[in-house]
Amino acid sequence: MENIDSAVSVPPTAPLSAKKENVAPINSKIAELSESRQELLNRIQSLKQDLQGWRSKLDTQVKIYRDELSELKKSLNVEVEQLRSEFQELRTTLQQQQEDVTASLKNLGLQDVSGEAREPEGAKADSADEKVKDMPKEENKDSEN
Repeated sequence: MENIDSAVSVPPTAPLSAKKENVAPINSKIAELSESRQELLNRIQSLKQDLQGWRSKLDTQVKIYRDELSELKKSLNVEVEQLRSEFQELRTTLQQQQEDVTASLKNLGLQDVSGEAREPEGAKADSADEKVKDMPKEENKDSEN
């Protein structure tokens, strides 16, 4: 029986020392993995912060560009309104001038009709043109304006 006890006691000692030898590399591996994990978590946190910073800068730039575009749009709308107003004034002025010229031609035509014998319509226009040509330059200028 002693042999059995000594045989039994020796084999358990060998696995214990083998377990201790195996535990040391496992512990070092666990420590390495924990350290690596922590480094990765730190790197992820840093990348998240960088991303947040970039988003913030991008949002700021987008806001600035939108504000600038809004100002440009307002400015453009004001310029377009000014041009519309100027064109309307020009249109009104041209219409007034056209009405004045038409009225002057009618007056000249009526004077021709009342002062001379009635002529055919084509002759009236020719006669009115001749009268405008025959007028002194100052009167001619007045009838043009």
